[in-house]
Amino acid sequence: MPLPSTLYRLAVVPTRDGQPLVTRGFVLAWLSHLFHSLATSTYVHLPGFLKELGASEIAIGTLFGATSALAIVSRPVLGAWIERVGRRPFIVATGVLHVLLCGLYMSVNTFGPGVYVLRAVHGIVEAVIVSILFTYAADIVPASRRTEGIAWFGVSGQIPIALGALTGDFVLLRMGYRELFAVTVVFSLLGLLFSLPLGELGREPAGNEPVRGVLACATQPDLLPIWFIGAVFATAIAPVFIFLKTYVMHTGVGSVGLFLALYSLSAAALRVFLGWVPDRVGPKRALGPAILAVGAGMWLIARATTAMEIGAAGMLAGAGHGLAFPILVGLVVERARSSERVIAMSLVTSIFDVGTLVGGPLFGAIIEARGYPAAFLSAAAVAAVGLVAFVPWDAAAEKRRVLPP
Repeated sequence: MPLPSTLYRLAVVPTRDGQPLVTRGFVLAWLSHLFHSLATSTYVHLPGFLKELGASEIAIGTLFGATSALAIVSRPVLGAWIERVGRRPFIVATGVLHVLLCGLYMSVNTFGPGVYVLRAVHGIVEAVIVSILFTYAADIVPASRRTEGIAWFGVSGQIPIALGALTGDFVLLRMGYRELFAVTVVFSLLGLLFSLPLGELGREPAGNEPVRGVLACATQPDLLPIWFIGAVFATAIAPVFIFLKTYVMHTGVGSVGLFLALYSLSAAALRVFLGWVPDRVGPKRALGPAILAVGAGMWLIARATTAMEIGAAGMLAGAGHGLAFPILVGLVVERARSSERVIAMSLVTSIFDVGTLVGGPLFGAIIEARGYPAAFLSAAAVAAVGLVAFVPWDAAAEKRRVLPP
């Protein structure tokens, strides 16, 4: 079947309940997330800028870790606020802030406290944009194809991983970091503009569910193993997004653009053409191979001596990411209470911040002590050991699961 016909069948043809997967709101949210993510993904080159300012690997890892810590703390609190105020005001407000913050990088001349403050605020804003737009998408896709819909929406975050890295490669070959930061201003502005037509969604009725707080949602027993394996996944891929730039600078093997282009294309293609697999075979059956693929990608980076091997590692890790994240989001939406969806989505989208918080200082220290191969091998071990711990824990949690009245 030709590609356009396949995409039409997958996206536009209604489900059994008469609802199409892709609607006007879905497209606008998708485009907004695409351009905001393009701005964010371009900062994969930020460690190179910080290195030029005199920052060490440990300092870079600590900076990213501290930024993530603030994002982790702020996301669920802001999620509870968003539940009360509504989605749209926060989509617009954080979009405006994103534009302003991207512009502030052009004024950075030294590595000092100002960089920590800027990264901290930027991390919080990025966190809210991702969680709220994913929540918006999860709210409007048909429940019968939720994992597939989230996978399709997630392509708007995967494409920028490649384009952001390639944009950085292109600009830095011809100009400098300040020009690159100016490009991120344009990307974030486009993200804001596409979000402006989005309307507020009606709230799902909570039924007889009792009102609970952030802590109760975070400690819900059947969600705990999901938070855990999400953190494992995010920690395993953390060295790519923090240290791949300096790895390439140090070894001269491959490039950031090559790895992330193949990573992104692999993830996006898998989501578009195989995004239906988790709904068909069961999300948890597909999750194990996805986590192992991420680990295999990290193992291959540690062993790489050619650009081709770096590219193959990107394809492996990208395939794992392409399935793992929508599966995690789908499981959270299924298990969380409808009245706490924004809070739950804020928590699951925080997994990348958890990975950066843990992986930044940890892998930075390993690089300083033992070198880059040891750091990437450690990341592969995190994926394998974490999956072994998750399987029996989640099986036991599901047996004890109590649905809300």
